Parts: sequence; structure tokens; C-alpha cells
Amino acid sequence: MSIKVCRVRCDIMILDSSRLGWDARYKEEREGWLQRPPRQILVDGAGLLPASGLALDAGAGLGVNSIFMAERGLRVIAIDFSEVALRMAVEGARKRSVLVEGVVWDLSLLRLPENCFDVIGNFFVLQRETLPIYRQALKPGGLLFFETLLKDDINRACPQYYLEPGELRPLFSDFEVLHCSESVGDDGKRTEQLVVRKPAMR
Repeated sequence: MSIKVCRVRCDIMILDSSRLGWDARYKEEREGWLQRPPRQILVDGAGLLPASGLALDAGAGLGVNSIFMAERGLRVIAIDFSEVALRMAVEGARKRSVLVEGVVWDLSLLRLPENCFDVIGNFFVLQRETLPIYRQALKPGGLLFFETLLKDDINRACPQYYLEPGELRPLFSDFEVLHCSESVGDDGKRTEQLVVRKPAMR
């Protein structure tokens, strides 16, 4: 199993408590999580994915999106702060005969090299400080798949975890927009979806 445990901020009680809560949830709800399909915007955009290259799955959870990308020829690094989830993700990839590398990390402290990734996926996690990092970490011509929840009257108490309507697209206004829309899931929750391509170097 390829898991890198790079613990950061685990001495801070609130993060450690949250991580332990998610660890417990992944253990208890394992089968339900594993049965979830890859995100539809990733499935719909599968034809855009390169046949090889390096992909990052940020906030990967149990890795269904990581495995989807790995099965299409990409080398995938899955990042999450739950070691439990990542071990399941790596094991799930092994059973499908593909390679996913798991890295335990706090996305709020994410640092990535420039022009490194061919694809970055970010699904249902919002750390606003990662957005400029994704911009510079993508190779020219690289793809960003982003989807997360929109703020509404129910969740406005924790705005840091939810996008404002229309907040995302202007942050990538100089990228080629391949898909941008709002979506409502079966549970009634609204999300914003964005797929963009980084401009090629001139």
C-alpha cells in the first residue's frame, strides 16, 4: 500500500477532532461510500482526460474519483486528512489493478510545485486558499474539475465551507471554461460545477 502519512496541525484539537470524526464515519459507512459513483462532471468530461500524466484528487475520501482517473491511464495522487479513507482508496485501487498513491495532508496547508499536474479534481471540499495553488500547479493545458456546495439559508452559519453563487468562475476567468453550471442533487443540495483548462504557454 502506498500511503504517506504527513501529519500537520494534528496538535490542534478542532482539526484532530474533525479528522477522528471522519475516520469513524468512513469505517461505519464504508460500503455506502464505496458504492457511490464518480462525480458526474468527471464522467461527462472523461473524453477530456489525457491518456497519461499526473492527476491530483484533493479531498479524495475513499477514492472513487481517483480510481476513475487511474483507470483511464493517469497516475493519481489522492490527498485527504483521513488516513482511514485513503487506506480504503489505495486498497480499492489495488483491487481494480490500478495505482493510486495516498497522502494524508491538511488541505489548508497545501503547497504544490508549479506546472506539475495534468488534471486536478476537487469535489465537495472547499479550502479557498487552495484555489490560487491549483492555478499555478496545473501544467499549461491542464484541467481542473471542481464541484462543491453552494451557500443557502440552511448552511450560512459556516460560510467558509460553502461557495457564494457565482464565486468560482471569476477566479479562473483567464482559463478556458469547458463547463460551468449549478446543479441540484437528489438530496436537494445545490452545487456549483466548473471545468476549466489552463491556457497554453505562448
